[in-house]
Amino acid sequence: MSEELNPMDKFNFLLGVWKIEYQVPKSQFSEYDSGGGEGEFKRILKNKYVTFDYYAKLSKIEDAAHAIFAWDEKSKIYRYWWFEDSGEFMKATCNFINENTLCFNWHNSLLVQTFQPIENGKIVLQMRYPSNKNDYEVILEVVFTKMK
Repeated sequence: MSEELNPMDKFNFLLGVWKIEYQVPKSQFSEYDSGGGEGEFKRILKNKYVTFDYYAKLSKIEDAAHAIFAWDEKSKIYRYWWFEDSGEFMKATCNFINENTLCFNWHNSLLVQTFQPIENGKIVLQMRYPSNKNDYEVILEVVFTKMK
C-alpha cells in the first residue's frame, strides 16, 4: 500500500528563514522604493498548511504580514490568504505551473505573482500587472536568500 502524497510537499522549496530584498519599480501603483527584511515559511497543523510571516522596511514604508497557503481538496487548487499589519487583506488562488514555479492569481484585481527559484538558496517573487502593451509590467520584485 502506497502512502498518499501531501499536496503541501510542493512548498518544501519555500520552507525556512529568508533574508528579503525588495525592489519596487516606479509604476502606476507606486514610486520607486527599495529595502529589506526577513521572513519565514513553515508548516503548521499536521502539515496541512504553510504559513509565511515577514517584516520589511523600505525607504518609504515599514510593514509586516502573515499569510496562509492551503490545499482545497474539493477544487484541487491551492488557496492563499494575505493579512497585512495595516489591516488590509487579500485572497489568491495559486498553483504550480511547473516543478519550480508557483503562480498566484489575486482575487479582485488583475495582479499575478510568481515564486521561482533562480539558484540554490535564492528565490525571486515577481508581482505583475497587465500593461497596455499586451504584456505584464513588473510592479514588485523580491529576492529571497535562504538563511536557515
